[in-house]
Amino acid sequence: MVTVDSNESFSVRITRELGDYPEHKLDIYLFVPGELGLNFDLVTERAFYHQAFHVQRTYHSQVQLEPLVRSRLVQRLAKHEERPGPEYRLSLSLYAYQYVNAIEQEVGRILRDRPENLRESLAELLDLSATILRRLRRTAPKDEGLRRYYTNVDNYLSWFSEQQFLRLSVELEFADDEQDIRELLLRISRRESKYRAENEYNSERVNSDSTRVSNKMRLLRRLIEFPVTLRRIGQELGNIEERFVKAGVAAVVMTAVSYAVLRARDTLGDVTAVFIAAVALLYAVREVFKDDIRQKLWLWLRKGRPKWRHQYVDPNNENMVGKSLEWIDYKNFVDLAPEIKKARQATTPQRGETVLHYSSWSKMLPARFLSGYATTRETIVLDLEVLAPLLEQSTYPIYRRDGNDVIKDIVEKRSVLNIVIRERWSDNDDIQRWKVVLNRNGIVETEAAQ
Repeated sequence: MVTVDSNESFSVRITRELGDYPEHKLDIYLFVPGELGLNFDLVTERAFYHQAFHVQRTYHSQVQLEPLVRSRLVQRLAKHEERPGPEYRLSLSLYAYQYVNAIEQEVGRILRDRPENLRESLAELLDLSATILRRLRRTAPKDEGLRRYYTNVDNYLSWFSEQQFLRLSVELEFADDEQDIRELLLRISRRESKYRAENEYNSERVNSDSTRVSNKMRLLRRLIEFPVTLRRIGQELGNIEERFVKAGVAAVVMTAVSYAVLRARDTLGDVTAVFIAAVALLYAVREVFKDDIRQKLWLWLRKGRPKWRHQYVDPNNENMVGKSLEWIDYKNFVDLAPEIKKARQATTPQRGETVLHYSSWSKMLPARFLSGYATTRETIVLDLEVLAPLLEQSTYPIYRRDGNDVIKDIVEKRSVLNIVIRERWSDNDDIQRWKVVLNRNGIVETEAAQ
């Protein structure tokens, strides 16, 4: 299952749960409007990959809204609290990570779908959040070293919960008879803020500056995510081949130029100004064509072949738990698979789009996973800021009638990108499409397309 949403100003977050299948194949097709003029000469495939694609894999539990199996994990927390060591920190991070992940999913679902039984959905969310935090705070350790770790985690979870509930109170539209729900969200947010103040988790200087608070909480979140985030070790493929291509092209071109120089010497006789001019011209031609020949030959040899290899390593025990291969290429629309063309639903004017294709194949080893986990989650942050210089910051007028009056509206220029994602595992083949609306300042809207 793949979900797509906007992450930050120019970032699109693509999330997929890999399940317990060992092998997965993912294809992401980015359709960029032709008017932006994106091409290989402007942004190379390698540059686009390093600037735009940021991949992360984490352990994941199928249990929704509850961090693992709550009773079992709380027992582990209590047990490890009696025996100070890395086990307690690991269990606490797993607990906090699963809570954060589940709350983010549920809040996103409520904002996206706005269920008809909004009161019931929010009541369940608030009850589970309160229960989980209460269970966590009952297991506060007495050891001073572990207590500092617990304080950092509890500090973040309290602030995170407050932020999520404030987000719901602001972004949800409440009917007149639902204002009490909004008041409840605000009351719980105030309670969490008071809780942090009573425990003196943050200094007055931090609390009074939103930037300081945000930076501190970002660091605390990294602390929580570290034990469950697989370390990604990458290797770019083809470096040795590229050196051989470079040497081979240089040898061939140099041989041709040397032969031409010898022929010129035989033809022109002694060293004269004409001979020197002819040699200079030959060397100039060599410099012009050498790089072009090398680049075209290199692209032809690497076309369709994987460009990067990665290994995924468990940071807790340094075991290699998976591997992947990745491709990225510019594609012509006519060369795309029929299924992708159908999903794009392209019309004739849209065929001028630039198509960038990212692909990955991965194999995970669930037998080596951390105890309690059988699956992982992949998050790909697609940073479209690389396209920002190509976007025009301009406006144009649109006229409309309002009775007998004509009203002039000033509309900003926006560009619509299409993302088609194809996920294959076992015998399943799932294709989905999303629209991403951009202006010069960032992403305006992200929506699933039918």
